[in-house]
Amino acid sequence: MSILNAVLDHVDGHVEASLERLFALLRLRSISTDPAYAAECRACAEWHAADLRAIGFEATAHATPGHPIVVAHDRTASGPSALFYGHYDVQPVDPLELWERDPFDPVIETRPDGTRAIRARGASDDKGQVMTFVEACRAWKAVTGTLPIPVTILLEGEEESGGASLPPFLDAHAEELRASVGLICDTSMWDARTPAITTMLRGLCGEEIVVTAADRDLHSGFYGSAARNPNHVLARILADLHDEQGRVTLPGFYDGVPELPEALRADWERLPFDPAQFLGAVGLSVPAGETGRSVLEMVWSRPTCEVNGMGGGYQGEGFKTVIPSRASAKVSFRLVFDQDPHAVRAAFRDFVRARIPADCQVEFIAHGSGKATRFAVDSPPFAKARAALGEEWGRDAFFIGGGGSIPVADTLQRVLGMEVILAGFALEDDRIHSPNEKYELESFRRGIRSWVRVLDALSR
Repeated sequence: MSILNAVLDHVDGHVEASLERLFALLRLRSISTDPAYAAECRACAEWHAADLRAIGFEATAHATPGHPIVVAHDRTASGPSALFYGHYDVQPVDPLELWERDPFDPVIETRPDGTRAIRARGASDDKGQVMTFVEACRAWKAVTGTLPIPVTILLEGEEESGGASLPPFLDAHAEELRASVGLICDTSMWDARTPAITTMLRGLCGEEIVVTAADRDLHSGFYGSAARNPNHVLARILADLHDEQGRVTLPGFYDGVPELPEALRADWERLPFDPAQFLGAVGLSVPAGETGRSVLEMVWSRPTCEVNGMGGGYQGEGFKTVIPSRASAKVSFRLVFDQDPHAVRAAFRDFVRARIPADCQVEFIAHGSGKATRFAVDSPPFAKARAALGEEWGRDAFFIGGGGSIPVADTLQRVLGMEVILAGFALEDDRIHSPNEKYELESFRRGIRSWVRVLDALSR
């Protein structure tokens, strides 16, 4: 039996023990955005550090101005090195009443067809995904006493709340963390049987605007029409952000956005993707967005402007006839190719200010930014990883785009100068950030096996 097959057999023979460790991790309420859970975030970082030390890593939970960052090294092997990135923090669980059980009481659910899923907050994003890599390292160490290549593991605790501590940490520890290739397991498969490597991610720019008029809420009978209504002002501004063809109207917004290369467009057109099924799965049927663009273009390679939240005036039960003093909205821009998030933020603020009438003031609150990321898929590590995934799943891995944003991918590429392979085993229906989050048991088991193969392939 080959060493690789022996390690894969070890994975299959110890799935229950791997699940016990994952469940212990899932019970930790590491909600990074809520200060009430700071102690649990710290406990989660210490759990990871202790777990990695138990399999021979030199691991430390480093204090930061926010939540700790875990760094672990195993450099006993020779050859090209890898830096694996993941995050241990999770999203809040609200609305709690929509969960079918305690979000931090993990369980394996068996469906009528016999398939099984791990149900808990963080099961998919990102604790289950992180542990696929850790368990692959554990299996290699158990069978051979070492890893195939030098490995560094970097786990942060603020990915779900802005990630403010990570960039300065990477700057300060660049030499310690630099590796031949970066690995991130925070993305999805193409489908339940087909692996994928994400080769491009959109950037992000988040803005909150608050429009204020009168110094207090006003009686709509006494002041209606005479007093400026911030809800009206804000609604007009938000409506002006798109034209009738679905294009964003900010001046200069499409600077740095080329047309999709024809070769890439042809690759995407060959993917087994059904727009009607994609929208139908969430109760929709008509594509919105830019006229003349395919759905895959819109979610992978075109920039967006979305209103993520808005409010003003009375929103409780019943009715209250007031003209509100304030109205607010949260607006996010998903960016592509070479769009500059700072230029987009400035253009948005100028756009809003130009539409603020007399008797109104506007305040802006920035909510983070990051550039889009692309990776050259013709480099040897990508070919090796793609082949390893194909061997495990019995299907060639697709190179796909990603509609979301993982700012650390750009940071690793820019600050540490490395290509990054984004290979995850989540599915589109894992309900990440939503109630009843889950992770397929098969994703967990075969995710571990996939990383075993990838580490082996990178060593050759």
